[in-house]
Amino acid sequence: MTSTGEAVQFWILAVIAVGGALGMLLMKKAVHSALCLAATMMALAVCYLAQGAVFLGVVQIVVYTGAIMMLFLFVVMLVGVTSADSLKEQLKGQRIAAVLCGLGFGVLLIAGIANAKLKDFTGLSAANAEGNVQGLARLIFTKYVWAFEITGALLITAAVGAMVLTHRERVRKPLTQRQLAAQRVKDNIQVPPMPAPGVYARHNAVDIPALLPDGTIAEDSVMATLRERGQIRDVSQDMLRRMAELEETTADLLGRPSSARPPVTGPRQALETVPNHEEAAE
Repeated sequence: MTSTGEAVQFWILAVIAVGGALGMLLMKKAVHSALCLAATMMALAVCYLAQGAVFLGVVQIVVYTGAIMMLFLFVVMLVGVTSADSLKEQLKGQRIAAVLCGLGFGVLLIAGIANAKLKDFTGLSAANAEGNVQGLARLIFTKYVWAFEITGALLITAAVGAMVLTHRERVRKPLTQRQLAAQRVKDNIQVPPMPAPGVYARHNAVDIPALLPDGTIAEDSVMATLRERGQIRDVSQDMLRRMAELEETTADLLGRPSSARPPVTGPRQALETVPNHEEAAE
């Protein structure tokens, strides 16, 4: 018989595990999918601990959740994988093959569960009579040794396949720093060094672009990853407002007419020129 506390614990952990699994499949960002999978593994680990499989629960937390999942999460965050990258198919027809394999695995899983016959339960005390580690090792290396070897081969194949899919062949020798500098001068593209984030913006955060002398932002001062994600904090309008107030105050003190600055329609590139007052008047 199942106690009330055990039943409540199971239903709470079951909701967390199933919700994490569905979130891993439905989330658009790879980082969020990894976090959902980590939540599922933590829920499974608590289930193992509640059933008396202490060694299996600790291994689930330390090895899978603590090592593999966190390593995967850190790699995803450093590389900056977005949802657009997952839409690029490296192999033709892989989605159709994945759907067929998933349906086949589902049919086999349903058939195995339907044909399972459980009359008598061994119980935790009998299963762990020699110890949880010894009982687990005896089952893995005797009764389920074939499934264990197949699972290991599948994991190795998946690791090798991931390395093959992410490998990129170099078709030409990489340019040296001197060659890159000469090419930049030849193309007349940003000959001086790129401005650092936050220059003239009173803040040195990486998501705040540098400001040009006229107060507009220099998009090249922020990394391309943040520009693609739209995670740039534009402070140019506030700076332009302050500059306009300073010019108005200076003009009032000196008795001069206020200077008309050209209107800013939006962010511009670092090498884009700003028309002067004569050109703007023409």
